Amino acid sequence: WPGSTASIPVCSATSARHRRAVAGAADRLQAALRAIDAANAGDPERIRIDGEERPKELAHAQLVSEWVERLLPEASDALRLAARAHHVRRWEIPRSSYPEGRKGYLRWRAKLQQHHAALVDEILEQGGYPEAFRERVQAIVRKRGLGRDPEVQVFEDALCLVFLDTQLEEIVAKLDPEKLEEVVRKTLAKMSAVAIDHAQRLSL
Repeated sequence: WPGSTASIPVCSATSARHRRAVAGAADRLQAALRAIDAANAGDPERIRIDGEERPKELAHAQLVSEWVERLLPEASDALRLAARAHHVRRWEIPRSSYPEGRKGYLRWRAKLQQHHAALVDEILEQGGYPEAFRERVQAIVRKRGLGRDPEVQVFEDALCLVFLDTQLEEIVAKLDPEKLEEVVRKTLAKMSAVAIDHAQRLSL
């Protein structure tokens, strides 16, 4: 058909550019995930997961990533990065650096969120991510929009599932049954129905 031959190279070029852009984004994501893992690999505390001893925050970050993929296979890169960086270098601000009690605990948690958001912003800036994207990742890490933002809810669900699967057993011996029941109840209250269904299948 007249003029049809001219359109074919344009379509091919557009398709090639799209493939390169997708591949570039995937490579950048993997590089950022590796950088976050490297930051968490220095955790002096170790935990045993599936019989393997690993740095605590590195293991927890990768478990949260796995839950995000299970809960939302089409998760955005921002959510994937927030999941991996949710507790990046958490050990640098220990709980003991703040007073005991609820007020001290809340101040500590607020400081941790600032710390994690700042560190992931630095890592992503070095990885070439634009400011708007970095702000989105930080917003998820800070749980802004929880209850309104579906991705923030998935983020919270993944955190809760990792807690129930890996940390609940640890605190059972530390709490009386009434307090333990309260912890579980409050955790489930933060979770979506889909996540609660997953939690019921865990070997707790």
